[in-house]
Amino acid sequence: MQDINVRESHKRLLIQQIYRAQSMQRIVEAQSCECLTRYPSWEAAEGVFVEQFAASEYWDIVEATSEYRRQANELRREAMPICEAAGNW
Repeated sequence: MQDINVRESHKRLLIQQIYRAQSMQRIVEAQSCECLTRYPSWEAAEGVFVEQFAASEYWDIVEATSEYRRQANELRREAMPICEAAGNW
């Protein structure tokens, strides 16, 4: 992620939203908010980006970022109480 040129910061935003959505999904699936569940390495999110979006055009990246943000926000509603109960929100 650090190697992404400043002019391509929209790609960095997409990777961040992929990571966030994956994190919320893991919390909900595991019904746990341990640090390793909520804050794993970035490899999985970077892998999704490389496989699905590395060659995408600007507007495709913007659209995908919006979709991952929406997914993360929906999952957040379920993940937040789990993390609050664990004292990790």
